[in-house]
Amino acid sequence: MIVREGTTPRIVIWTLTVIGLAVIYAPPLYLLGVSFNPALQPGLPHFSDITLKWYFALGAESALVAALGQSIMIALATAVIATLLSLGAALAYRELHRGRSLWFLTVLLPMFVPGVIQGLALSTVISRAGVKASALTVIAGHLLWAMPFAFIVILTSFAVVKRTYLMAADDLGASRLRQFLDITLPLIRPGLVSAFIFSFLLSLNEFTRAFYLAGRQNTLPVVLFGKMNAGASPTIYAMSGAIFLVSSVCVVVVALRSLLMQRRAG
Repeated sequence: MIVREGTTPRIVIWTLTVIGLAVIYAPPLYLLGVSFNPALQPGLPHFSDITLKWYFALGAESALVAALGQSIMIALATAVIATLLSLGAALAYRELHRGRSLWFLTVLLPMFVPGVIQGLALSTVISRAGVKASALTVIAGHLLWAMPFAFIVILTSFAVVKRTYLMAADDLGASRLRQFLDITLPLIRPGLVSAFIFSFLLSLNEFTRAFYLAGRQNTLPVVLFGKMNAGASPTIYAMSGAIFLVSSVCVVVVALRSLLMQRRAG
């Protein structure tokens, strides 16, 4: 058997990649399978026993439905604000000549702060200021978490904006605002959509910061955590499975957007 040069390292890399992906995706896929089990005890169902009854039963879970609505509202607000702030931060980065690295690190710094520390710190500052915990405080905490990721996505999308395009528009008399609206914005739109989806998912699934900052109406991850500790109900597996499926679809959309941006840049 003849093995071509470089084949063995490639096989090793692909094997490790497959193993890593299996370790990452096995737990959520198992949880998704459990959600179709008609029994009360968690376990993978037989193919003939697959049912959607726990998904239909979600409508009767008022606490879960209310928490889901709260989480979606917070995630939408977080995604909109994070996308707009990250766009401004990315534009500022491109305009800077000195201090670019400092600005870049400043925007990314919240990404490296543990959620427990960040949530506890924000909770302490907010309580000292006399502000009651509410959806607004959760949004503030989620912004610190989502904005660095949105900033990276949007900054990457600027790779398709060639300086020559802007120079040509400037020669034709277009103002800076007109250049942004007619050239830059259409080119980076896929990046803005990706940043919005990314921020939405990060906020929707965030538990640690919401645990410290939520008011009376908790977010979905906090409610799921409480129900799990109180005794798992099959409906929480159905809710988790639904969130996993929706998140997977959103990630596929982001991946396709990124692929489109790469092709345009090429």
